[in-house]
Amino acid sequence: MMVKQILADKGTVVFTLPLESTGMDAVDALAKHNIGALIVASPDMVIKGILSERDVVRAIWNKGPAALDRPVAELMTAKVRTCTEESTVLEVMELMTEGRFRHLPVERDGKLIGVVSIGDIVKRRIQDIEREAEEIRSYIASA
Repeated sequence: MMVKQILADKGTVVFTLPLESTGMDAVDALAKHNIGALIVASPDMVIKGILSERDVVRAIWNKGPAALDRPVAELMTAKVRTCTEESTVLEVMELMTEGRFRHLPVERDGKLIGVVSIGDIVKRRIQDIEREAEEIRSYIASA
């Protein structure tokens, strides 16, 4: 199973912020859209960073509530790991586990085209396992 199938099912809507946004802009967008991370991107969808709830909490812990008045560029994770549509679910699971993050932007030709979350990956993996189990049951029943 590849990321392209997940995006085909869930869609490619991605919530982004411009680099000039503030921490409060990010908090507003996270709450408004009920999401756990935002991609910081240029107008032409080149990824500049990612800002997760965890980044916001760390910023407030380090700098106090005034951190939310700072530019998002100071709060975000600038070194963003990405995947492609051709990445497999197992590859993405490994990346997320190694990096201890829950959101992974999907790129095509250096441009943002989607995001997969750990929830998307787990859901797809469970579906795959259930399908395999049903195939095994059918095989055994027909033998």
